[in-house]
Amino acid sequence: MNFSIKEVAEKLNISQYTLRYYEREGLIPSVQRDNNGRRVYTDADLGWLQIVCCMRATGMSISYIKKYVDLCISSKDTLDERRKIMLEQKEIIEEEIKKYTDLLELVNMKLDYYDKKVSKDELKELIIEKKK
Repeated sequence: MNFSIKEVAEKLNISQYTLRYYEREGLIPSVQRDNNGRRVYTDADLGWLQIVCCMRATGMSISYIKKYVDLCISSKDTLDERRKIMLEQKEIIEEEIKKYTDLLELVNMKLDYYDKKVSKDELKELIIEKKK
């Protein structure tokens, strides 16, 4: 299936400018063009873009992503190196998940505190109301 730049931008929630930039930087190996010179993205291009977006979301630099893409298109002899890059990305994501899990735990503790406080205050108000 083929997609326009607008469709890909909407599908991946990135700007058309970003798509053009990724292409200029060589992060999408071979975007085809139609007879009018407009970009035509394939399912394979979308696959590349999903990986690129994932890597960017974890803070990987454009040059490091470019290195990964170059390894992917060069040969099968680079499987170990590509796997190492993916393993590093996995570790980064796991660290981020842990960080946010810890933050969530703190927020939940504060919510529990406020819930208990509110419950005690409501109970006090009920007791006062009954005494009247």
